[in-house]
This record gives sequence, C-alpha cells and structure tokens, in this order.
Amino acid sequence: MQMHQTLEAMAKPAEEEPAPTAPKARELCHECGQVHLLPDNHLYNFQDEVDDDLTCHICLQPLLQPMDTPCGHTYCFKCLENFMQEYSFCPMDRKKLSFQHCRRSSLLVRNLLDKLMVLCPFQDDCKETMQRCELEAHLQNRCPGFKKYRAQLERKKNPRCRLKGDSLSRLEANAPKEPEISNGVSAAATGSTVAAVGSPETPDPGLVNPAFDGSEEDLPQRASLIAETNAIEILREDPEEELGMRIVGGKDTPLGNVVVQEVLPDSVVAADGKIAPGDHILEVNGVNISSVTHCQAVSLLRQPCAVLHLIVLQEKGFISRTGPPDSNLTANQEVIHVTLIKRDRSEPLGIKLIRKTDEPGIFILDLLDGGLAAKNGKLRQNDKVLSINGQDLRQGTPEAAAQIIQISEARVNFVVLRRPGVQLTDVMEDSSASNASSSSSSNGGSPVPHRRKPHQRHFRRKSSYQKVLLQGYTNQEKTVTIKKEPKESLGITIGGGREAKNKLPVYVTSVQPVGCLFRDGRIKKGDILLSINHVDLTHLSYNEAVSALKSNAALPLVTLKALEIGVPEKETLDVPDNKENGFSWAPLWTMWLGLPSHLHCCQDIVLRKSNSESWGFSIVGGFEESKGSNPFFIKTIVPGTPAFWDRRLKCGDEIVAVNGVSAVGMSNGELIPMLKEQRNKVALTVVSWPGTLV
Repeated sequence: MQMHQTLEAMAKPAEEEPAPTAPKARELCHECGQVHLLPDNHLYNFQDEVDDDLTCHICLQPLLQPMDTPCGHTYCFKCLENFMQEYSFCPMDRKKLSFQHCRRSSLLVRNLLDKLMVLCPFQDDCKETMQRCELEAHLQNRCPGFKKYRAQLERKKNPRCRLKGDSLSRLEANAPKEPEISNGVSAAATGSTVAAVGSPETPDPGLVNPAFDGSEEDLPQRASLIAETNAIEILREDPEEELGMRIVGGKDTPLGNVVVQEVLPDSVVAADGKIAPGDHILEVNGVNISSVTHCQAVSLLRQPCAVLHLIVLQEKGFISRTGPPDSNLTANQEVIHVTLIKRDRSEPLGIKLIRKTDEPGIFILDLLDGGLAAKNGKLRQNDKVLSINGQDLRQGTPEAAAQIIQISEARVNFVVLRRPGVQLTDVMEDSSASNASSSSSSNGGSPVPHRRKPHQRHFRRKSSYQKVLLQGYTNQEKTVTIKKEPKESLGITIGGGREAKNKLPVYVTSVQPVGCLFRDGRIKKGDILLSINHVDLTHLSYNEAVSALKSNAALPLVTLKALEIGVPEKETLDVPDNKENGFSWAPLWTMWLGLPSHLHCCQDIVLRKSNSESWGFSIVGGFEESKGSNPFFIKTIVPGTPAFWDRRLKCGDEIVAVNGVSAVGMSNGELIPMLKEQRNKVALTVVSWPGTLV
C-alpha cells in the first residue's frame, strides 16, 4: 500500500503534459528524490511492510520527525502541525490538544524509523537499498540516476551551461597548479602578503579534508580555500614577557607543521591582533621552522627579544569560482586597532553593538557619553568589529562580543573596519542592539536573546575507543614507597585536575629540595600521579587532589603510584620555561600524546551545517601500511565554517569517534566518506590537550 502510493505520486508528472506556468512544481525533492509540495512530508519507497505502530494516522505513512501527544499518540511533525492549525483536538481520540504540549518522540523510536530500509527512487539507473536516514547522502553523492536527473534539469534551465562547463573544465585542466599550503612552506613564504589559493580537490598526501567536500553541488559555491603568507612583527616592552599563545605540531608529530592552537586574552599576541588560532608559523626571526621538532619550535619562540619577526600562513576562508576573495576589504576601507583599559573587570566600556540584516557581523551603534570608549575617542559609530582580544567576530553576534569583553581582565583589544563617509543611518536596517558592557541589551528595554553556550560533557575514553601509542612514545608505571617523619612534607607541587578546561590528570609540576620525594629521587617533574596509599587520584579535581595528598602525607608510610611518559628522541636542547617557579610549569603538548587511552577525558562535539557548507576542518593521521595505525588529528580549522563558529574544536585535537563509531584503526579512505555523508549534522568524539605555552 505504501509502496504503491509513493510510486504513484512519483509517476504523476510523467503522465501529465508539462505545464509551462509552473515548472518548479514538477522538480524532484533533493532530499527524497520524489515529487511533493514543499510543506508536505518526504516520500519514500520502503522495501518491506512497515509496522502499524510506526505509522502516522494522519498521512498513513511511516512517521517522519515523530511527535508524541500527552494522550499517548504519535504523528509526523508536519502532519500534526498542519492539523493543529485547523483543529484543537487529537485526531485519534479527539481529546483537547495544544501543539506546544507535544514532545519529540524518544531517541529509540527515531532511530528505529531512521533505520527502515528504502529503495532508491531511481530504479531504472540504481538498484541500491539503504536506511532511510542515508537516502539523502546517497542521492547527493553516489546515485547515478539522480546525477543524470540533475544534469538534465540544469540543461533545461540553461541550455548553454554544457558548453560553458566543458570550457571551464578545459581551462582548469590546463591551468598551472598553485603551491600547496599545507606542507608548511609555500613558494611565496618570504613575501609579506602573498595570497595562496589551494584547491580542495588536490589535498596533500596524508592530509584529508572533510572541510573541502568536492561534491558537484558544493563546488560552484565553495571551490577554493584562500590563504595568505604574512610577515608579522610583535613588539615587547619586556623582551622576556611571554607571547601568550599555545602551539601544537612540529615535524616529530602527526601534524607536521607548527600551528597556533589558542591565543590567550590580555596577552602580547592578543593585543597585537594579527595572529589567530589555526595560523601556521613558518619562520621565527629568520629561522625556517617548517621542518623542526616541537621542542625546537618552542625554544625559538621563547627566546627573549624586543621585536619578534614571524612569517605565518593564515587561512582566510573559502571563495567561489566567480566571486572575489573578500568583498569586505576594499581599497577605501581602513583596519584600525584600538585598546581600551578597564580599571576593573566589571567596568563597562559604554559601547552599543548592532546586527544588520544585509551584512554579517556586528557594528558599533553608539558610544555612551562619559563611557570608556567615548573618552578614548578612537572607536566610531558604524565601525565593523573584526575581532576582540584576538577572537574573530566577522560573523559574530553582539552576545558573543559581550561575553568576550566580560571575561577580559584589563585590556580589551578591538580590531575594527572603518568605511570612510558611510553614515550609520544610511546602512542600518536592524534595530536590535546589544550593550557591549554587559550580556543584556539596550534597545527600548527589550532584551537581546542569549546564544546558548554548547553544553560540554566530558567522559572517560571508552574501552572500545582504546588506541595504541604513537610510535616512539612509552609510558611506565612506578610505585614508590617511602618511610618519613610525621611532619616531613612530600615536597611536590602539582597541576592539572579534572575540573580544569582540558580535564587533565594530576601531574607533578616541581619536586622541591626540602621534601622526602626529592631525597628519594624516583618521582620527577611531569610524572602523572595515579594514586596515594590506594586512593585513586585520576578522577579528582585539583583541590581534591591537594587534599588527598596532604591527608596521606601525614602518615609515616606513603605509597605513591605514578606514570612516567617517554617521548621519542627526547631533546637535549634547553627549552626555557617561561617562569620556572613550580606552579607555572606545564608539560609540553607532545607529552600528552604519550598518555595511555584509559586516562583520556573525551567530549562529544556536535556540528551542524547546511548542505552547501563544508564542515570546515582538515585532518591528518589514520592507518597507512608503511606507518601502521595513527590517531586522526585536527590540523586546520577554516574561518567562517561550522567548525570555526562552534569554537570547541581546536587544532591538535584527536578525533576518537564519529557518530559513535570508533576511528581507531581506520584509514583516510574509511573516515572521510563517513564525514562527507553526514550532510547536516555530525557528532565528533574528541580528546583535547593544551598546546605548549610560549
């Protein structure tokens, strides 16, 4: 019955004469491959008879986006929504019903429905069967019938498109290739501002980009990734002041390049505003670091100097084949850097920010009289805010800007774009404004809705997600039992703790000469503390770990279990610590790569996008016959993409699983199709380690 109804609906256009007045009504849906009105449900050819309990009693089809009523019935979301526009009762038992009291069905029910087997609607060209949730990805990526239909549709819309397409293909085939950007050194690396455009269809060996989905549908919209090699000078009043950025990578790591993972607020780098997370550092004070180890890169970046000269590769985002690289930055515009100094953290800046309907980003609506920004005098009405404290806001919201300002300690560094001669009244189309001094807003007393911060739930790495250590890394458990005087201290300081941002295990930051552990000599700086007198330390917060160590240190006999991590070809080169005073010391990023899987703390990050977008990240790693099995790491996050705006993924993060399927042991050829097939939503399970602070 269901099969007959669906096929009949699909066959109707073929039986009727084409109606020139409404050609769009006969176009097939790009999600289900069938003919239906836009407000109606998708149609499917189910392989088997579907249980009546999984059927909507309004449309008599298997449920789509099922909704449960308080009286215990289930209907399709669209069916119920359309029904409730005319009636106020349940279609089955006619009990009084309000749509807002209905709730989405359980995940179990939705999964059962998504797994129903369907036939490809293009049976003449494609005999595939698949789960219902996989049909859209099948049509967009693999179905020869839908590909043929789309080509025919394009020819009908534009009879000349075939000729143009052929010409374009020939031009591209003969065009010289641009230098690859992800090897670390581009041919134009010594230039000060040289644009390099990398094609997503020709990735580097070992670098695979789910960000650059080369499907036919996406290519006309997002065909190229633009990047620039820029020379940057960073000035320091104190030559020994830390730069305030975290780095990952190096030739001895899967990433290969040295990449900026994070820029810390109120730092020298944040105040300069030119370096952003994801930038690849190519040169430091004239020394090429594209092929140095992580340790060597850290040493070069920590060398004291008043002026630091860097050459960095900065990705700017995607451009279309026909569009200019960036229509926002033209010759008559000026980029201005402004620093406002707050006397205390809660002091308001006196800035009102606004969103516009005709252009992405946020703009300055007003500067309040007597406020910090008005007194400073450098910001103006209608300045477009590009970044605050190094955080890119070109596609941001007033709420995001307010949050960044609120957490700033003293300095708030603005980078704004100014268009000479343009008045606010000429361009403003949206009157919803936000006061940058607080997270609430000011426009006729109406609050601006807050953007919900993604909920971050961390959990221990599952046994099914366990991995082997990277080549050259070792870890050795050791048990140290010490007899001590009752008042004698252990003489260690610790860092980490599971409540911190990166959910680190507790580790030793220093062994002081006054304690019994220094005398014993077996516990070293950087060791991971596993337990003390059989009290597990691996799940404790920093304060809980301190309390456990103190209470057990009072006993005459102390047994410590610790883990020592060995990194490959440990550098003998002296790596200066920024502040060698115990509490500020932290391990290098490379040390965390040797931590065994059972001590990892994972989090699930769900990304969402439209069909025409890319996910916005590239990965390295995976199984190779010559190298064996390596984890997958995030190497690049592209500005202006879902991964970028989510702000939880970082360069250097390890991908543990995709949609609950372990990535351990997979090759690039297995993982990339998984990522590409998730057209609108993907759940990544990742482990994130803090980059090395320089």
